[in-house]
Amino acid sequence: MNKGDLIEYVAKDVKITKVQAAKAIDSLVEHITKTLKKGERSSLVGFGTFSLSRRKARTGRNPQTGAPIKIPAKRVVKFTAGKVLKATIK
Repeated sequence: MNKGDLIEYVAKDVKITKVQAAKAIDSLVEHITKTLKKGERSSLVGFGTFSLSRRKARTGRNPQTGAPIKIPAKRVVKFTAGKVLKATIK
């Protein structure tokens, strides 16, 4: 499912226009992004939690040459599924 499919599904399910559904989805994504940028967690009860994690610097290999390369440390987004989502998928 891509963003267009999600917009269409939300619009039908809630009986609103696609433009309104797109604004709602964009607002949700923007809020989660801003929250993560501040270093905070963003939870959707039952669905899951978005949080930041630190990845340490490490040495990798160039797949073409096999030469070692340094991969810098960085922050990455982590998603942890909630109880309801886990139970639904089982």
